Amino acid sequence: MMRLPPFRYFAPATLPEAVKVLADYGPAAMVLAGGTDLLPNMKRRQFTPQALVSVQQLKELRGIRETENGSVIISAGITLHELAAHPLIVSRYPALAQAAALISTPQIRNTGTLGGNVCLDTRCNYYNQSYSWRKALGFCLKKDGDICWVAPGSAKCLAISSSDTAPVLVSLGATFLLVRQGSERLVPAVDFFRDDGINYLNKDPEELLTEVHLPPPQGTRSTYLKLRRRGSFDFPVLGVAAVLRIEPDGVCTAAKIVLGAAACKPRVADNAADMLIGQKVTQALITLVAQEAAKLAKPLDNTDFAYGYRKRMAEVFVRQALTKLAE
Repeated sequence: MMRLPPFRYFAPATLPEAVKVLADYGPAAMVLAGGTDLLPNMKRRQFTPQALVSVQQLKELRGIRETENGSVIISAGITLHELAAHPLIVSRYPALAQAAALISTPQIRNTGTLGGNVCLDTRCNYYNQSYSWRKALGFCLKKDGDICWVAPGSAKCLAISSSDTAPVLVSLGATFLLVRQGSERLVPAVDFFRDDGINYLNKDPEELLTEVHLPPPQGTRSTYLKLRRRGSFDFPVLGVAAVLRIEPDGVCTAAKIVLGAAACKPRVADNAADMLIGQKVTQALITLVAQEAAKLAKPLDNTDFAYGYRKRMAEVFVRQALTKLAE
């Protein structure tokens, strides 16, 4: 039986209390929201925090509201189930509702939170194993070792981003509100994720993600497609988020394509999206755009399926997502 390592448990009743504990403990503390990824990782000794700060009682982290200018603010503590079913999200940001609905199982979605999925740890075949398995291997660069087994010559950890909501939020132009003791800051989603399997977030340990701000959709359509071996449970092997605005004459005036689970952070296919701007969205154009977007997918031995298959599916999924929006 795998047991949790020893730690101190804090259950603050207010946001100021929570950020004070985070400030007091710094990197030695971790935030406990749903705990669906954190606690298993602790049992495998991938995380060994001295303190856990539960945010489950914080009323400030619950709810979804619309502002006067039409933007939507989602509290980070909203559960994935609530997010997937919320009428405002389903109608205005369908890609986000789809992504939340595709995460794991109903039990996990009723416990896991948006903030937890945004900050989800990066994953790798050589990292997401039991402690004894990793010890027998000699550990890896991401935890306790000094070599990346995916690419032994690499000086950087190549564990991949496996959040379903991350590529969607990047595609929608979201911003994140980070709060710490005495200050707060807004970070665009595109700048929040780093291309590093270890230091994968632009967030200090003392900061708490409290809100996700979504701009008005302004006539755009969005969708999210996910590739995984088991359709009812697994983490993504590939995620494709796409956003288009198509005028009545068929001309595209806004486009965004983001690949998830293809690198340490979501990959933004700007060159591919630019090919759509000012053009009528035909199937021939979609094929060319999908081929261009797939160039960003460079599979390695860090997740499920064969390299070649994952590479081909990047093009297929981008083509399917754009076709769906164009219809």
